[in-house]
Amino acid sequence: MERPGDLEGEPEVKKRRLLCVAFTSVARCDAAVAQCYLSENDWEMDRALDSYFEAPVPESAAESAAESRPESRPESRPESRPESRPESAAESRPESRPESAAESRPESAAGPQPCVDLTNEETTDSVSSKTSTSEGIQQEDGSMFSFITWNVDGLDLNNLQERARGVCSYLTLYSPDVVFLQEVIPPYCSYLKKRACSYEIITGHEEGYFTAIMLKKSRVKFKSQEIIPFPNTKMMRNLLCVYASISGNELCLMTSHLESTRGHAKERMNQLKMVLKKMQEAPESATVIFAGDTNLRDHEVTKCGGLPSNILDVWEFLGKPKHCQYTWDTQMNSNLGISATCKLRFDRIFFRTAAESGHIVPQSLDLLGLEKLDCGRFPSDHWGLLCNLDVIL
Repeated sequence: MERPGDLEGEPEVKKRRLLCVAFTSVARCDAAVAQCYLSENDWEMDRALDSYFEAPVPESAAESAAESRPESRPESRPESRPESRPESAAESRPESRPESAAESRPESAAGPQPCVDLTNEETTDSVSSKTSTSEGIQQEDGSMFSFITWNVDGLDLNNLQERARGVCSYLTLYSPDVVFLQEVIPPYCSYLKKRACSYEIITGHEEGYFTAIMLKKSRVKFKSQEIIPFPNTKMMRNLLCVYASISGNELCLMTSHLESTRGHAKERMNQLKMVLKKMQEAPESATVIFAGDTNLRDHEVTKCGGLPSNILDVWEFLGKPKHCQYTWDTQMNSNLGISATCKLRFDRIFFRTAAESGHIVPQSLDLLGLEKLDCGRFPSDHWGLLCNLDVIL
């Protein structure tokens, strides 16, 4: 049986953050209560939710039950279970059960906390629409189109303000037309709205953690948005679609954070199939771009039958450049303190040209976030991806 600590490239601490966020979304409780119930039930989602929503005990047994009840457990519970809740997101029990919920809590908080405030800074717009002719910098003459995709690890509250500021510094430097983000939490989103007011921000959710697409107002015209739910997700995942245009070209922009961990490969592949189907269903007149944290392994894409003939993987299209192959690299990225070396291409970009092909063509791909911040950590546990494309006028 696969143990959480053995998950390829995904340490137990991050997995537990995801479980806590999912638990709080279903139980409508705070993160501390979620941690308590999950740790007392070996981090198995079903058991923890069953414990939380169990029927009230008879008065004769109330006294003895109270003795074993965690201090952080709410005095009253919902009268009935929700009609639907996620199946167990835990793949297996840890080797030994924690003695208490408090002792088992990871050092960093498991989910978004209401006390987190990233906006205690100057209100000036840090993301300018500057013009630069340097290599990789966005040009404003309309002949180039650029975007960034990044899992910003908002679930890790350690140094979150400085890490968010680090992400914004890259937006300032490259001034991309579109930004795809994953693992955004409400305080992080508020921070972006304050610091990056030259962008319109569309989110895939408003609670827990979610995805977002940012459009530069001076370059990209927003038309509409759509959220496609993943019906069997255990981790609050969905597909965010935004319809827009740039330099007269129609765009269908998509992002998602596909199901995490190796043990949820089946659901992840089902979600991939939904993404590819939605890309093919987009209007033929639109250039379709999906960019996000797919958590995919190459053999899973092969098992799904590969990409359709009209959809390409941008990294493969550009000749599989080695310098930007791995977006999850525990040898280089020390944020999660993983001693084992693990390199994976979790973050991917899929591209479908418009019916009249050739209007927008991918030209280059580079990694972002490779420099440590003053706090000694990187902006995220993932590297970001910067993609530059030519717009043929």
